[in-house]
Amino acid sequence: MTDMQGFKRINFFKGFLTTEKDWNDAERYHIDKRRLHNKMLHSSGIVYGYSSDLKVNARARGDLSVEVQPGYAIDGMGNDLLIYDATIRNINLEEFRLPQTIYIVLRYYEELTDFIAYKENLEYKGHRRVLESCRVEISQTEPDLTREVELARIYLEKGVQRIRDARDPADPKANEIDMRYTPKGGLAGSSLPPHLRLRLEMLLWQVRRGALEYTRRGVIAAHDVVQACNTALMLLYANLLDLRNIFDIFRLVIDSEGELALDVDVHHPTIAQKKEFSEYRRQVEILRGLLSENKNNMDAYMNLLAYQAKCAEIALSAVAGEKPVITAPQEKAEAKAIDIRDWEGVKGMPAPKPSMDLEGTTWVLVDEIEILNKESEDRHIFTIKEAKDSYRSRQKLKYPDGTTVEDTGRAHVDGYSEFKLMNITPGRPVVVLRRMDYVYGDYELEMAVNGKKVSIVSCVGTDRVHRWRNWPAMVAAEHVTEGTLLVRQQSITAGRDINMFHIWVYQPK
Repeated sequence: MTDMQGFKRINFFKGFLTTEKDWNDAERYHIDKRRLHNKMLHSSGIVYGYSSDLKVNARARGDLSVEVQPGYAIDGMGNDLLIYDATIRNINLEEFRLPQTIYIVLRYYEELTDFIAYKENLEYKGHRRVLESCRVEISQTEPDLTREVELARIYLEKGVQRIRDARDPADPKANEIDMRYTPKGGLAGSSLPPHLRLRLEMLLWQVRRGALEYTRRGVIAAHDVVQACNTALMLLYANLLDLRNIFDIFRLVIDSEGELALDVDVHHPTIAQKKEFSEYRRQVEILRGLLSENKNNMDAYMNLLAYQAKCAEIALSAVAGEKPVITAPQEKAEAKAIDIRDWEGVKGMPAPKPSMDLEGTTWVLVDEIEILNKESEDRHIFTIKEAKDSYRSRQKLKYPDGTTVEDTGRAHVDGYSEFKLMNITPGRPVVVLRRMDYVYGDYELEMAVNGKKVSIVSCVGTDRVHRWRNWPAMVAAEHVTEGTLLVRQQSITAGRDINMFHIWVYQPK
């Protein structure tokens, strides 16, 4: 960068007499721009996926040396650090005061090469090239993130005679190679091919469904498997999972599956004694063995998917026929207060049932409106008014559990929708459940009943992958005074698409 105004790029024209300064400025322009790009758009550290990822190994001969495999990294200044061949570094104990931690780092270097001198005129001489390279070095000080990238560290004890690979990479001991502190940099977003990304998504949902069956049978540790899958799915939908981190993510999932097996062995003997569950334990150990190999490549990934899918399938078969644990309610227990939060689980239900037990309250379907069914709309006097824009739509979308549903609906921008609800029992609360396309979320509606404002409905969040949701809105019992209710849903958030594809109406039994 030549001054504070910006980057200056060389501009050639007819008659322009160039000097070595012009050409060096031209090269400097591209170098500075590339470094700026690396600094601002890529994090510094090892860029996984190139060659052998700069992995540090102990040598088979068992001496005081390490071997750094080929790979690519970016330092804090935006320099590219590239090793094409394996590099060996010997550790000279005379340079250190043991016990001490040493650091294996990668540093950027430039070197002038291709020197030439012209015999005709010795004033004309110089190096024709600059070699951009890097060196593996052993340091006694904590790595400086701006000018070097840590590849590994080793805590050396007194009397050390050999360096070893860590038996447990998550907990390296003295004289073992510790790569827990290596920074991961480079890529933004996932590099997984779309078909393998989809396969991973389906697998996580499969593992999650199996774990949920165990939670329903009182296996407490199964909750951790569910949460591990939830976290992995969030990262997947954020486009952040690929070979750089998927094995670390699955280490948490598989460890949680191991805890589930232990919980079943101790507290659920009827399941533990099953032949299928014995096979489940074996599959979990196979998965742990795969992860212990530390092979972050495509073959290892495909094996992981295959064995984990088999493990999830066996887990479900082990509880087939086992009845969920149902806790009997205490006699004369106080009735739980009805809350709209009781309906969270219904939001992702592909087909809401005519009768549903939610947190101790039985809700019964008393009315429903099929959007774009003329008879149903006319019977309920369904209208959209004062909208800046309104349109009809047919969508084939997924619910969070992966179920695909096709439905027709209406949408409007600003304005309000109005419809009549029938078969209502006065004095009881009403829940209006609306199937919606959740890709258009993050808005608020004002709900009025029989001309009186009763609540604000907040539709928070969005989902671009699993777009169907059933959004509930509650009318408190004090506002339900007649057998029919005229409901108005007024858009508060300006300029948002308010859509509805089906409306179900429930009241407590």
